Amino acid sequence: MTPRLPLVLASASPRRRELLAQVGLECVVRPTDVPEVERPDEPATAYVARVACEKLVAALAECPSGAVLAADTVVALGDALLQKPADDAESLAMLARLAGRAHEVHTAVALGVDGRVREVVVVTTRVHFRALSEVTRARYVALGEGRDKAGGYGIQGVAGAFVERIEGSYSNVVGLPLAQTVELLARHGVVDDVP
Repeated sequence: MTPRLPLVLASASPRRRELLAQVGLECVVRPTDVPEVERPDEPATAYVARVACEKLVAALAECPSGAVLAADTVVALGDALLQKPADDAESLAMLARLAGRAHEVHTAVALGVDGRVREVVVVTTRVHFRALSEVTRARYVALGEGRDKAGGYGIQGVAGAFVERIEGSYSNVVGLPLAQTVELLARHGVVDDVP
């Protein structure tokens, strides 16, 4: 699938770039430097939509023509947002909270075309973790796999063994809901749908 317009990915996430490549979408990577700070009483879906849109607006200032995609992902456990852990101690604490429970992963994908914000979509996936012993959690954190990931884990790696089931998009948990992203791009004339 070849984009009709040059496609810029406003994200430093190698996983998002890999997911786009998986469906044949080549892009130029131009990450933005937008603070990811929660506002008091801001729901998780509103938070990711706002941050993705702020990333998009920043990227559109640098890339006023073509298509620009920005995204943000957060793990929500009830009203608590679990972002990228600051250190291994925070990662351990996150895994202890997620173990034996269900949580939600929210990703917002924002699209801009020719300098204008066109649409923001939010996709939610429910993830059910099995119980995890303290030893298992410590071993996982020592691997370092979850250091740069919301919630302190990566479903596409070793932590896939923690997941009993998911309800919704698997690629959303990785960081970019592919079906919804391709639909978004097709809806705005950036690509034809997958052949």
